[in-house]
Amino acid sequence: MNSTNNQGIKYAVVTVALAGFLFGFDTIVISGADQPIQKLWNTGDWFHGVFIMSMALWGTVIGALLGGIPCDRFGRKKTLFWIGILYLVSALGSGLATDPYFFSFFRFIGGIGVGASSVAAPIYISEIAPADKRGSMVATYQFNIVFGILIAFFSNYLIGAYIENNSWRWMLGIEAIPAIIYCLMILRVPNSPRWLLLKGNDEAKAKSLLEQLDPSGNIEERIVEIKNSVLKTKANFFSGEFNKPITLAFLLAFFNQVSGINFILYYAPRIFETAGIDQSNTLIASIPIGLVNLIFTLLGMYLIDKMGRKQLMTIGSIGYIITLLGVAGSFYTGAEGWLVVFFVSAFVGAHAIGQGAVIWVFISEIFPNTVRANGMSLGSGTHWVFAAIITMITPAVLSAFSPVTIFMFFAGMMVLQLIWVRTIMPETKGKKLEEIERELI
Repeated sequence: MNSTNNQGIKYAVVTVALAGFLFGFDTIVISGADQPIQKLWNTGDWFHGVFIMSMALWGTVIGALLGGIPCDRFGRKKTLFWIGILYLVSALGSGLATDPYFFSFFRFIGGIGVGASSVAAPIYISEIAPADKRGSMVATYQFNIVFGILIAFFSNYLIGAYIENNSWRWMLGIEAIPAIIYCLMILRVPNSPRWLLLKGNDEAKAKSLLEQLDPSGNIEERIVEIKNSVLKTKANFFSGEFNKPITLAFLLAFFNQVSGINFILYYAPRIFETAGIDQSNTLIASIPIGLVNLIFTLLGMYLIDKMGRKQLMTIGSIGYIITLLGVAGSFYTGAEGWLVVFFVSAFVGAHAIGQGAVIWVFISEIFPNTVRANGMSLGSGTHWVFAAIITMITPAVLSAFSPVTIFMFFAGMMVLQLIWVRTIMPETKGKKLEEIERELI
């Protein structure tokens, strides 16, 4: 692949992956506004969990479950542009909200953007990336999620330190700036050639793009291979023909959330306060989480096309078990404080190199061309349903159960994930999408 074509792919991948930055920023920025909003509007634990903290996630569920529809009908590019508009509207509306109901509405709008992003961006990148680089390129989306999380933690801390009144409004509203930049950049990326060929009815444009993406390959052969993949998979999505990839996507997404990752990312300041860290230091204590997440995501991106998806999931699962037991042990023995910060940060590192690096790559790979958008919606929707449930019940769960019980539960679920990875999960490293389809269908 010549340097010009390579630069074109890189621009498209980086730009589309910026949807992940907005995803990460939007989902985590609420952690800084969590307690100030509850005090401002004097909301109870259940109201706060359902309407303030988890409303964006219910929007994410809708966006994920329905995101495949505009992806197929209007194309990946147009869908990605309107996702940026949703982020922009949500940021401005949330920052200016005058009561918890308007606030919840605009957080819901942003959640739709997050959910649709988790469908459209991995699909787009997987469809334009070369097979031998697909893992690291799709993982660029995850890197941007993590980078957005890190910037959200820093942004919350800095705004909280320098803006005294209504700082939470600035924490949420500042997202409008990257949202505008993203919308402008996305206008310059091309459509997915597979979408143009199979859904957009533009074979000439698809052929031209395939030639740009892989000038050394046999383009006519590639077009025939892509068309044949559709002829082999005409069945309805829930006909039973796709049960294997459906089950794989569901279980991977399910295990992702019952690890406790969103529980920790959304409520890190509250968890650290429970561990005995002074409230004034809880936002500072959250920053190591973002740094570790970023470092281990980069490591996961580097290793995913070398070691493979299954090996990273194995490493991550073992890391989950050790660190979750460490958090539970710290609370049990009373050795809390910064030891909890250490184990929580190590837990996030295990997530970043395992589930974090693998989930969007793997789900975007295992479904046939003809139902990839539906499959991505199912996997992403599963992920966000469980994320929403966990986030919604966390304030009440923290009041009802000890941290030891909570973290032991998560550790037990990760033992089950390790067994599933070693016995059932297939390896997809270095294989063309059509090759993976032949093996799973």
